[in-house]
Amino acid sequence: MGEGSRMRLAKAMIAGVAAVFLTGQCWAQERGSVTNLPIPRFVSLKASKGNVRRGPSLTHRIDWVFTRKAMPLEITGEFGHWRRVRDRDGVGGWMHYSLLSGVRTVVIETDLTALHQRPDPDAPVNAYLEAGVVAWIDECAPLWCRINSDGYRGWTPKETLWGVGPDEVVE
Repeated sequence: MGEGSRMRLAKAMIAGVAAVFLTGQCWAQERGSVTNLPIPRFVSLKASKGNVRRGPSLTHRIDWVFTRKAMPLEITGEFGHWRRVRDRDGVGGWMHYSLLSGVRTVVIETDLTALHQRPDPDAPVNAYLEAGVVAWIDECAPLWCRINSDGYRGWTPKETLWGVGPDEVVE
């Protein structure tokens, strides 16, 4: 690593950005100021109803109410007990952390998404899921995720899902 690269890395770390080295390249990963967890990251709605506020306190106006328990959300910021979240449509705001869960779920983005018996497009299909269905993640490999919904379980390509990062591996 050259002197210029070391200086850029040092400045990034001082600014609170963790550097992740993978296959010889460096990607910056922001960390939450409260939890020190990666930002952005995915969680799910723990409650069946959650108020989304304009700012991180009860005094801020409610702009939106999420009403779908287990819906995946992306955390994009932290402030005290509040998390800035957004849904797959980009709608969001601030929610109290007690309404959120670390249980990982996804939304099916592609209508009639096939759930295969193995992570292989030629593998037999267990079921087809409609767009908008919420499913739980069992595991995710680099290109495929094993999910389950309403008793149906199988593998599907990540590109058919919202709620998991493209390079994310979930065990």
